[in-house]
Amino acid sequence: MPQGSVGKIRLFNDFCGVHDVLASTADTAPLGDFYAGGEGFEDNDAGIAYLQSDALSGVVRLTAGNTDVDMTFIGTDICFDVGLMGPITIETRVRLPDLDTKIIFIGLTSVLTLDEQIDDIIDAGTTTITLTAPSLCGFLLSDELTDDEDWHMVYNGGTTTGQTTSTSIDADADAVAGEWQVLRLEVDADGTARWYIDEVLKQTVEGAVSTSTDMAVCVGAGANTTEFNIFDVDYLLVEANRDWTA
Repeated sequence: MPQGSVGKIRLFNDFCGVHDVLASTADTAPLGDFYAGGEGFEDNDAGIAYLQSDALSGVVRLTAGNTDVDMTFIGTDICFDVGLMGPITIETRVRLPDLDTKIIFIGLTSVLTLDEQIDDIIDAGTTTITLTAPSLCGFLLSDELTDDEDWHMVYNGGTTTGQTTSTSIDADADAVAGEWQVLRLEVDADGTARWYIDEVLKQTVEGAVSTSTDMAVCVGAGANTTEFNIFDVDYLLVEANRDWTA
């Protein structure tokens, strides 16, 4: 296939110029290289808000609706194939005001629509994780897990069977209310994935994810029970190779 000079994809938003998208029943809203959506995004008391204080360098606050599993996400369309476009890198800096009644997924998923609920991608309870999406790879935090303040490094769809026992994929890197953390995921063309938290490598898994399933990038939050899921995002970066066979 013919190739051009733009062989690298780089999507980035520092959220320095985002207008509030709150109290709206729209299905989606553009956010530069990304967009916001999800079943929870459509609620009239949820969405994306630009922080006016304690937010130098640009910060948005993501709020999922307070209906159980309703989701608000910042992400992309389904447009990435690991085998054709790897390595794929996702990096974001996040801050949780609290660690209560919330589930968060950050990474790649083969399931993502405008009306998505978070349990269509992933779910958790006590020490068991339900890997709903056929192919996924990323970070999970859920107050329903026994270790409810820790990030977990989830994967599914590759040659290595997805781990569903939470204690086996615990990053031992607790989120702390009010403090920033940098989460970075790298996925090679052969499906090997690496998880970093604050520049420390936490896990490497060969064949973690499908090399032939199309996926989207998702930074998403879902409510557990009837409490809002709120967290802050400083930036989102996605890098990949272009698929010249398309």
